Amino acid sequence: MKTVNHWIDGKAVEGTSGTYGPVTDPATGAQTTRVAFASAEEVDAAVAAARAAFATWGTSSLATRTAILFRYRALLDAHRAELAELITAEHGKVHADALGEVARGLEIVELACGITTQLKGELSTQVSGGVDVAAIRQPLGVVAGITPFNFPAMVPMWMFPLAIACGNTFVLKPSEKDPSPAILLAQLAAEAGLPEGVLNVVNGDKVAVDRLLTHPDVAAVSFVGSTPIARHIHRVASEHGKRVQALGGAKNHMLVLPDADLDAAADAAVSAAYGSAGERCMAVSAVVAVGAAGDELVAKIRERAEKIKIGPGDDPASEMGPLITAAHRDKVASYVHGAAAQGAEVVLDGTGFTVEGYENGHWIGLSLLDKVPVGADAYRDEIFGPVLCVLRAESYEEGLALINSSPWGNGTAVFTRDGGAARRFQLEVEAGMVGINVPIPVPVGYHSFGGWKDSLFGDHHIYGNDGVHFYTRGKVVTTRWPDPADSGVDLGFPSHR
Repeated sequence: MKTVNHWIDGKAVEGTSGTYGPVTDPATGAQTTRVAFASAEEVDAAVAAARAAFATWGTSSLATRTAILFRYRALLDAHRAELAELITAEHGKVHADALGEVARGLEIVELACGITTQLKGELSTQVSGGVDVAAIRQPLGVVAGITPFNFPAMVPMWMFPLAIACGNTFVLKPSEKDPSPAILLAQLAAEAGLPEGVLNVVNGDKVAVDRLLTHPDVAAVSFVGSTPIARHIHRVASEHGKRVQALGGAKNHMLVLPDADLDAAADAAVSAAYGSAGERCMAVSAVVAVGAAGDELVAKIRERAEKIKIGPGDDPASEMGPLITAAHRDKVASYVHGAAAQGAEVVLDGTGFTVEGYENGHWIGLSLLDKVPVGADAYRDEIFGPVLCVLRAESYEEGLALINSSPWGNGTAVFTRDGGAARRFQLEVEAGMVGINVPIPVPVGYHSFGGWKDSLFGDHHIYGNDGVHFYTRGKVVTTRWPDPADSGVDLGFPSHR
């Protein structure tokens, strides 16, 4: 059986802890790989390699860094299909979706290639007689990233390319459920010429995470995952003096006003709720239908959802794959099973779905719940699966208040033909990312990604300008040099005056 080990100091390193975790093919349910779990000592070795590499990488020229990143970008482009195949094999998402994940990660590599512009400082001359003031940004040192299972290539690429472009060195702890893409990312970085120790990967569980959070040589921690873990990461790392950006969970709402194009809204709701089997923090999991829009919208969503082809991710005909584990599949199903008793109308129940020939896979069909009470578990919790809740509101104001009462504020969207209503919504809704007739408003690489409220712990969003600021710290330099004219030495012609 294949074993996924660690990548430390520019080479593959076998695990020594003796502890391993299973990696399964979600389409079959069969274990295909085992992943070595790092001990605290193995994490220490990775951090030590990163610290040693920082001594030279942190002072390397921007030209050196960007030359490597440009070569890295070319290698990633050439290995898109291979990365996507690893994602499909271990996560289960369909190949087209996996390719899209790689493309979104590449956006941040491309941003990192332009770091020369992002790191330009500021200069004010002659602030006083003969005095200049400059503001510069410098790297932090060793930084760490802890990434989730749902985007095993994209989220790491949201972190380490920008961090190392800024002059830091990096220790990545990917999800133990689908670790292979992270190792390939590190191998390709080495092939591009990244020096040993600049990028390290340690696989593992809570032991590895806790050591990164408390290690005295780790200056900052980036995290993407659930809200309870994000809160824990932020608290523990902050208590140990680290800078933290911890992106948590979500319950993203889509407000549909009566004047909206309901066909477009239904298309968007199905794509945003069920794409990647709902296993993404920007999935629309709650639609708020206002007034007369409700019944017709639900009918249109059901019509489209019933046509979605579910199957193995490597089947070109599949539009949605399985869930990551059997345990997660069962948890998602439990929300649908209990929905009717809590007052929801079960329009579609996908919990009994299976695929012929793949009966042991982690399958679940599409579920649609209508008229969901705000107190129902299916609405209150982040399900992270293909379950869409529809709530009803009588007015724009009621729908907005419902959205703003959510403890999360990651992403949201409004569907309407009314520009005035859309403008009000973008200003009044309490969320970090807003779509106007766009269901999944993930910002492009040169803007920053992040939510509000319980969707973000820390002051910085990820990538974009916020990412550059997170991975650097500012320094202001005030300078005065004596004017040669004031010197007692004069090498010019002697004056006879």
